[in-house]
Amino acid sequence: MNPPILLRQIQFGTDEYQGARWLRDRVLRKPLGLNLFDENLTKEVDDYHIGAFNGDVLIGVLILTVMNDREVKMRQVGVEESWRSKNVGARLVTFAEDFAKERGYRRVVLNARKTVVGFYERLGYEKIGGEFVEVTIPHQRMEKDLM
Repeated sequence: MNPPILLRQIQFGTDEYQGARWLRDRVLRKPLGLNLFDENLTKEVDDYHIGAFNGDVLIGVLILTVMNDREVKMRQVGVEESWRSKNVGARLVTFAEDFAKERGYRRVVLNARKTVVGFYERLGYEKIGGEFVEVTIPHQRMEKDLM
């Protein structure tokens, strides 16, 4: 039997954070022909990093970036391919919403890849504006009020 999936904050600069960077690169950037390590990641020191773990193995990640005292931006949501369609992504998002709400944030915004807009709509996110291109592919701005 597999260990339960645990969700928790990952501290910036730790070995777990390094593992999360590798996971993000592998599942979010490499398929686009990009390299996460070409980007400036120093600003991530102020972000909230959240991980989904199967035992000690990191299987999913998500970042919350503070936009202002009421709003956070969810970004870099990624799940290992073998764990997709097993509710890991939805659990990560729900955990992140609760995490943000506990810290007084009232809204989550995100730029969803066009291919996963339906996933976020099922979780209560609404489209804002039209499509745009980010990291070479179509995206849709979305938001959800937490209060």
